Amino acid sequence: MNDLDRAIAVHAEDAFVLLEDLVASASVVGLEQGAQEVFARAAELSGLTIQRLAFSHRDIADERAGVTQHSPGTALERYQVLASSAGTGPLTLLMNGHIDVVPADSPELWTSPPFAPARRNGRLYGRGAGDMKSGLAMGILALRALQDIAPDLFATRRLGFVAVIEEECTGNGTLQSIVDHGVTAPEVLLLEPTDLGVMLGGIGVIWLKIDVFAYSSHAYSAHDHANAIDLGMRLIGALRSWSQALSHTHPDSSLDPGDIPYNLNVGMVHAGDWASTAPSRATFDVRVGFPRGWSASDAEQQLRQIIHATAANDPHFPSQPTVTPSGLRAEGYLVDADSALVRDLSAAHLDAHGVEPRLFSLGSTTDARMYVNTGGLSAVCFGATAYDMHGIDESVELQSIVDGARTLARFLLTRFNESDVNA
Repeated sequence: MNDLDRAIAVHAEDAFVLLEDLVASASVVGLEQGAQEVFARAAELSGLTIQRLAFSHRDIADERAGVTQHSPGTALERYQVLASSAGTGPLTLLMNGHIDVVPADSPELWTSPPFAPARRNGRLYGRGAGDMKSGLAMGILALRALQDIAPDLFATRRLGFVAVIEEECTGNGTLQSIVDHGVTAPEVLLLEPTDLGVMLGGIGVIWLKIDVFAYSSHAYSAHDHANAIDLGMRLIGALRSWSQALSHTHPDSSLDPGDIPYNLNVGMVHAGDWASTAPSRATFDVRVGFPRGWSASDAEQQLRQIIHATAANDPHFPSQPTVTPSGLRAEGYLVDADSALVRDLSAAHLDAHGVEPRLFSLGSTTDARMYVNTGGLSAVCFGATAYDMHGIDESVELQSIVDGARTLARFLLTRFNESDVNA
């Protein structure tokens, strides 16, 4: 074991405790500030300077991101945290991690409470443990080790580490950090969980809210009219058939064979107020994937056409449903596998582990698209091994955080100054 790996081993437990503290701060949308302060303190202890970047609410859907989200108790003043090394010049490299997590519904189904981090069988369990507070802990672990063996590593060339919000629902956090605050660099590494692979790209993703209307009635005469839930499910069926067909009409060579990338997911359904009344309105919140090369507006137009045609051709619909953008408007993206960023990150992984990392794309999206599509920058994801993301008993393999830090620290040495370091 060399000096770098010894330093990582020394600080590993502190990184696990940091992850526990991050998970314990339930940073669902609108309530991210407590976890931001946990990250800020850890970054300061790693020798970085902290800036808090104001986040502004935007009601209008941004074609590059989406509609800013609310939740009960949303903080009035939301902010993001930029941690950077000393100096005034431009950032040489930027690391990005999102502090927000998805809600943890049905906590009674979890083995341990979702925001009470628990270690079992080599994993840490809790909402956000994998996606993606593990990446924040991994980044801090690499920086702590480098601080020990190369304290002047960032003396002349600047490193940034930004903790953003709303990655899970819009991307407005990363977008605002770029557009409003100028937080960018020629290369960006997003510490998303990738099972220690390098994620090069993702598909487009859009969220829509579909309101379906019908005739309300007493249950005894419910057979006279289709209720709003029944009609909504007819729309969902038509949309699902369309999304499944896209895999054949718009194949993506960057994805693994057999992937079904353009999934339609019904995330929320709201309808009715009484068991003995046929509901007159049902609201379906859906997430739909779409091919790279389409804009979010292209996808929305296609979806609106299917919804309109389905309702128009079914006499049970008393009126057309309404469709409203409700969150993500994410265009697909892809980074060249031959880029310097991918080459050097892969070389660092090979040096650390004796094998090159898997290069892949996924049928989902990340904030990497903001750097690739908005600034034409090179941005990839690399991180730990996570399980059951967005689901019950989400967890991360603790050893993968250490393994990822070994790769990340070597990569940072490559990008900055490695001449005087025993690595």
